[in-house]
Amino acid sequence: MSLESFNPPTRLLMGPGPINADPRVLRAMSAPLIGQYDPAMTACMNDTQALYREVFRTTNDATLLIDGTSRAGIEAVLVSLIEPGDRVLVPVFGRFGHLLREIAERAGAEVHIIEVEWGEVFTPEQVETAIREVNPKVLAMVQGDTSTTMCQPLEEIGRICRAHDVLFYTDATASLAGNVLDTDAWQLDAVTAGLQKCLAGPSGSAPTTLSPRAVERIRARSHVEAGLVGTGHDGGRGERIRSNYFDLGMILDYWGEARLNHHTEATSMLYGARECARLLVNEGMDQAIARHALHGSALTAGLSAMGLELFGDQAHRMNNVVGIYIPDGVEGEVLRRTLLEDYAIEIGTSFGPLHGRIWRIGTMGYNARRDTVMTTLSALEEVLRQAGVSITAGSGAGAAREYYQQHAGNTHA
Repeated sequence: MSLESFNPPTRLLMGPGPINADPRVLRAMSAPLIGQYDPAMTACMNDTQALYREVFRTTNDATLLIDGTSRAGIEAVLVSLIEPGDRVLVPVFGRFGHLLREIAERAGAEVHIIEVEWGEVFTPEQVETAIREVNPKVLAMVQGDTSTTMCQPLEEIGRICRAHDVLFYTDATASLAGNVLDTDAWQLDAVTAGLQKCLAGPSGSAPTTLSPRAVERIRARSHVEAGLVGTGHDGGRGERIRSNYFDLGMILDYWGEARLNHHTEATSMLYGARECARLLVNEGMDQAIARHALHGSALTAGLSAMGLELFGDQAHRMNNVVGIYIPDGVEGEVLRRTLLEDYAIEIGTSFGPLHGRIWRIGTMGYNARRDTVMTTLSALEEVLRQAGVSITAGSGAGAAREYYQQHAGNTHA
């Protein structure tokens, strides 16, 4: 046991998340604490909601934060939308589809899954066929799955869900702000995310937005906590949501005009989440997505020039993370450790059937920059050459530089 202050080493986090938080977000999180019903605090909450409506591209009044990591947002939505025995359809194309399945099962759902091979995505026709067969109340689907680096198209699926009266939830933890997501235009009923990827913050807060259809479903099961029941509160309706902390009915009352106490707000995380959204809205959502596409594509160009094979359907890869096959004869974990020890750069391994087969490299949030791309390519080339891989010196960084010249002049954004 050490009684010294913890001083973490300086790292460049170029994996699939978490990433290095924007210094402006960290500064915002160091602001003084205030009471959760201080008028300045409730004004900050209201402002945060308005900012995230811009990030999610929605007019949903029910746009708020769940205190907890991105998984907290997932669990809050699923446990609040699902009643025991409900049929839920989960299309699985990577690790996090399996996570949605597990959480839905824990909520008592009758879960049906369809699967494609990791590295692929679903067609709208595949999803609609399954909806016709299963007749679910909820479709739960990941947009961007970092385990495979794939980005699932959602626009047509939202239309299909509305046509069949299915509530559509999507986990956009890895994709929001780095890839197009249009909540209202795509008819998404619930979307959750996290700060630790393209939003450029630390994990610990889960931005969430809910359509009026989703709110109606949640309100049909609304209860007021016993110790808060007063004049004007009834005894509750429907089957009680099976989590207190993740009861979105009560959380909506906490963030809404009623301001009913539910939990003590994670004040510093609220400050950080607000700053993440402020920075994105100030940059412009279209510009933020274009920035991720620029630097992600420059990285990909460099990796390809080094002779590394890209994983998965590149037409449906997320802008902000790429998978590459580990070259034959290279010990993947040994090389990752060398990259960390010699250059203080972290890249990711993967899970399940891809564990030990691919590395994953991210360009997201504050790390979606030219200097991080160039540094990572140069360092990766050096450790691969040390491991015996034949690579033309400077090929990766050279290809990335050429890509920048062709697509963005001399920008260092």
